[in-house]
Amino acid sequence: MPELPEVEALAVFLREQCAGQEVARAEVGALSALKTFSPPVEALVGQNVADVRRFGKHVAISAGDLWLVMHLARGGWVHWREKVPPARVRPGRGPLALRVGLSSGSGFDVTEQGTEKRLALWVVSDPTQVEGVARLGPDPLDAGFSLDALTGALSASTGNIKTVLTDQAVLAGVGNAYSDEVLHAARLSPYKPAAKLTGDEIDRLYEALVAILNAAVQRSVGLAASGLKSEKKTGLAVHGRTGLPCPVCGDTIREVSFSSKSLQYCPTCQTGGRPLADRRLSRLLK
Repeated sequence: MPELPEVEALAVFLREQCAGQEVARAEVGALSALKTFSPPVEALVGQNVADVRRFGKHVAISAGDLWLVMHLARGGWVHWREKVPPARVRPGRGPLALRVGLSSGSGFDVTEQGTEKRLALWVVSDPTQVEGVARLGPDPLDAGFSLDALTGALSASTGNIKTVLTDQAVLAGVGNAYSDEVLHAARLSPYKPAAKLTGDEIDRLYEALVAILNAAVQRSVGLAASGLKSEKKTGLAVHGRTGLPCPVCGDTIREVSFSSKSLQYCPTCQTGGRPLADRRLSRLLK
């Protein structure tokens, strides 16, 4: 799933490409992805793109008095086209969810691969009309994001730190992959209760959170949209690297699997050398 760094870089890319242009076409390819019906998507046509911003994992394009808000979910992405095909989009079963054409003839497709179909599109007068945007917690990239802000967010949370970090109402934009990376850098077990972190542990978590996300953004900004997903993979130290050596201590990176996702961690760096129980793996071994 695209997370804060990739979505931030995507917003920067789209701002550079789209700002100042007029929307010439806006055609829906997947009706299930459209979560609002008034105003219609066609109301974007004829409006000038003024800005593209990120809200958590949402991309929001300002066009006239309207905003096109996109949440790409797990299988969604934006594909830039220097020349938009002239044929009109026909809603169907393919991956195309939305096509936007601009006055220069360029534009972009919003697509979703896989069977989950969780990609979502809204056309609104204010991004906060989208529930997922309105409920967002503090953003780690904001200039005002402080150690006190993180401490306050954690103290009011229940559950383990892995779950809390990925709760968008607690922190905006952090997902499964970067929470693994942050916890590894902070030397914290993903199962550590968030409300019981010591002052030193919160200090380490804050430093890791800010450093890792900013470094990932710096690696990503400036790349074309097509290169952002591959860049994410090359910058990860533990996530998606089960069975490989930890780049810090050399221990084998382990995994805990769930029904639709997994987490990765280093026992030596994070859990005092103790492997965490993986119930799915245990069932397979019986």
